[in-house]
Amino acid sequence: MSTVRSSDGTQIGYDRSGTGPPLILVGGALQYRAIDESTTELIEQLAPAFAVFHYDRRGRGESGDRAPYSVAREVEDLDALIDTAGGSAFVFGMSSGGALALEAAASGLAITKLALYEPPFAVDENSFKAPDDFLDQLRSLNAAGRPGDALEYFLDTGLGMPGEMVAEMRAAPVWRGFEAVAHTLVYDTMLMEGQDTLLAERAPTVTAPVLLVDGGASPSWAAAAVDALAAILPHSERRTLPGQTHDVAAAALAPALEEFFGARVRV
Repeated sequence: MSTVRSSDGTQIGYDRSGTGPPLILVGGALQYRAIDESTTELIEQLAPAFAVFHYDRRGRGESGDRAPYSVAREVEDLDALIDTAGGSAFVFGMSSGGALALEAAASGLAITKLALYEPPFAVDENSFKAPDDFLDQLRSLNAAGRPGDALEYFLDTGLGMPGEMVAEMRAAPVWRGFEAVAHTLVYDTMLMEGQDTLLAERAPTVTAPVLLVDGGASPSWAAAAVDALAAILPHSERRTLPGQTHDVAAAALAPALEEFFGARVRV
């Protein structure tokens, strides 16, 4: 593991794999290196063509944290990674990590190309709407030392996941790893609460080429989100991966990223 310090002094842990142009991966909610097998598989696919930087977002894994949280601090974390990578980089953002990556591009970071997979913007009637006090309740559960309950609340009340699916997850070995970062669900919620201003004011200023990807078997909100982005980003292209869901397979995603970022596509 390597580390870099963000502007506020927070230590950010990351791994670098492969050689080639730098590509930074920004994880979504609950993703961090110690438990993120899907991103590990993606790195194996991408490392022959890129210098891949995989980092723990603040508050997760081997990265530090500092109160109070703000989205701007997370943008600074990504900026520190870009500086470490050589001053500019390709960036791929997964789910809410895509919203963070888009925020960073809109903030003027040196992102030469940006790829996003199903950023969870709620833009149509099929998008799940959390209750108005969702963030307050999430904070309260974490403050009370109930990370498992906070996680369950996020999944069922925030995302609308069926109770039986949540119960299966809670019984799985990875649940303990999720509980360790349950407090960062507050961060992802705060990030997504700023979506209206991001989409209306800042995203249209992004001049870098952007690849927008969804899965053909994903819920309709995912297609609606990338369609909305395609309509406002001045230099975007859209792609659907047949048969894929929000839990996208590395073997399906990697060729699309390789093609967009300019590497030779394996056959």
